[in-house]
Amino acid sequence: MIRVDAVHKRFTVPARGWRRERAAPVVAVERVSFVAGDGRITGLLGPNGAGKTTTLRMVAGLIEADGGSIEVDGIDARREPQRALRRMGVLSDARGLYPRLSARENIVYYARLHGMDRDAAHARAETLAVTLDMRALLERRTDGFSQGERVKTALARALVHDPANIILDEPTNGLDVLATRALRESLRQLCSAAGGGKCIVLSSHIMQEVERLCDEVVVMAHGRTVAVGSVQALCARTGETDFEEAFVKLAFAKELGAAA
Repeated sequence: MIRVDAVHKRFTVPARGWRRERAAPVVAVERVSFVAGDGRITGLLGPNGAGKTTTLRMVAGLIEADGGSIEVDGIDARREPQRALRRMGVLSDARGLYPRLSARENIVYYARLHGMDRDAAHARAETLAVTLDMRALLERRTDGFSQGERVKTALARALVHDPANIILDEPTNGLDVLATRALRESLRQLCSAAGGGKCIVLSSHIMQEVERLCDEVVVMAHGRTVAVGSVQALCARTGETDFEEAFVKLAFAKELGAAA
């Protein structure tokens, strides 16, 4: 389980031009809160610039929050980031594969970083290759992989130490229809009892993907949490039957109010 409470983050962006002594603070995330349960997929949904990636990077310990609290399976992630990170598998938006290594070598390398011995690392790579339907990729160098093949390899690498919690930043970005469907089924399997009942948190700006995949939706706008609930609950809250219309009302309430 991942619990995020009133987390916020501000960046200081140096001013351009001759007045370089002035720095403009930019609030990327402002008091975001949500709870992601085990055996469920929780989606952070919002327009570009809503603060989704920054929020996930704070949860994953990649950047430090300015305030608020983050707990991973009861561990204070701000005080004990390494201990919390051992409970997480992270698929970043950059993917970050080593192009000169094969898919297997990428996976095994990360397994070794997590303290697994060589035999266990190779066995785990084989298991994940079956789970993610990527056995044909294992011995190929990742240089030249398609976007879907890169995502599968990066996801296998994130799962190599069998984490209880999985963080995914825009996992379907750039994937075709078949690759998206395959990834969706893999995530559902990981959340199931047979797959270990993982806690999965993913970010997306694609409403249809969130609607089909997520048990709980956290709608973000302007760095804030503006609504939390299932797709059905959010539709009911806005009086809409179409999730896109419900999302627009929730995420763009400020803009719609200004235009009225």
